[in-house]
Amino acid sequence: MAPARTPDIAAKRLPKAQYAANFTDLHPPLNAHEALVESDRCYFCYDAPCMKACPTSIDIPLFIREIQAGNPKSAAKTIFNQNILGGMCARVCPTETLCEEACVREHAEGKPVKIGLLQRYATDQAMADKHPYNRAKSSGKKVAVVGAGPAGLACAHRLSMHGHDVTVFEARKKSGGLNEYGIAAYKSVDDFAAKEVDFVLSIGGIKIENGMALGKKLKLANLQRDYDAVFLGLGLSGVNALGDKNEDADGIEDAVDYISDLRQAKDPSRLKVGRNVVVIGGGMTAIDIAVQSKLLGAENVTVIYRRGAEHMKASPFEQELAQTKGVNIKHWVAPKKVLVKSGSVIGLKCENTSTGEKFEIRADMIFKAIGQSYIDVTGGTIALDQGRIKVDAEKRTSVKGIWAGGDCIAGGKDLTVASVDDGRRAAESIHSFLTA
Repeated sequence: MAPARTPDIAAKRLPKAQYAANFTDLHPPLNAHEALVESDRCYFCYDAPCMKACPTSIDIPLFIREIQAGNPKSAAKTIFNQNILGGMCARVCPTETLCEEACVREHAEGKPVKIGLLQRYATDQAMADKHPYNRAKSSGKKVAVVGAGPAGLACAHRLSMHGHDVTVFEARKKSGGLNEYGIAAYKSVDDFAAKEVDFVLSIGGIKIENGMALGKKLKLANLQRDYDAVFLGLGLSGVNALGDKNEDADGIEDAVDYISDLRQAKDPSRLKVGRNVVVIGGGMTAIDIAVQSKLLGAENVTVIYRRGAEHMKASPFEQELAQTKGVNIKHWVAPKKVLVKSGSVIGLKCENTSTGEKFEIRADMIFKAIGQSYIDVTGGTIALDQGRIKVDAEKRTSVKGIWAGGDCIAGGKDLTVASVDDGRRAAESIHSFLTA
């Protein structure tokens, strides 16, 4: 490698029309005929291994049978009963490692029923109509939900169904959490995350206050005083560091922040990207930022991961997707030193963790995608477990009257669908507490 050169980071690397083509829907929706044909492939298994693999336990055979019977809105109701954010989950869930991996047809033929696309077909039909639920009679109880992400929205909706008044406090300008800011742009198009928030709110009884961050304008003690119960869906706001002395050099970016910028960009061509990009990490975020760097016009994108392909948190499907987009994935490689010239990144010194061989990779930009961490903003009043909020099976924290769910809790799966399940379960527990 000859690092004596000027870093090449620029916007508008591609023709204008190419950006629209690159960031189109990754999985185009099924039409009515395709949905009927696909639903006919389901065996409607009695023991339903697909249902057992779903974190929200959606009755998958039932909703597919309802589609087959020509009633997609009933199918959507079956989905929403367990997962009110079933529309987004249909788009972003790693179905290839959950329900579709468990599908009997996958084991028999290597071609599972397209459960995710069928779920999207049903939920899209229903969301175009009036809200499928009515609120119960007002209970006179008030609940504060902190965080308008998947866990918080799911909790708020279920509580509203039971007749409780909910105020959601969200730190950011927009609601939706990970769905709004953290999903790859090609997985959720046409501002779907915002539309889904509107769908959730349309039940009534839910108010969202944006720009309200816990620990700043918002104090936990005040919420405990003013509300009958509190749910915390705080997510993970910390980004793990590389621990390199040159970590603050120009050209080193947090993948999470960059994905957020891209998600909010009205014109992706305006985002600057390096000609040569290196991504450090092996999870979904690493793959998302790598693929999107290619879609923005980067010529060479390399993902390095310290262990093998089978150890990556990114699914085999996601890894294959990246490779088909031109991303080079190097396994058994660890970063050793960020190479810098005049304050800017020019490369990364690496080591093969299997052989000990050392080498360098040219880079104009380096993305950190090595995980996120929970930052405690509760003032130390709630017990933690391995750095995240400790909860029981009903998502109750160590403090009476406070529940938590989503990525901020210990043992969380860092999946949108798992966060939704946490929120729903917590809401049922809160409802029992308020009506006891």
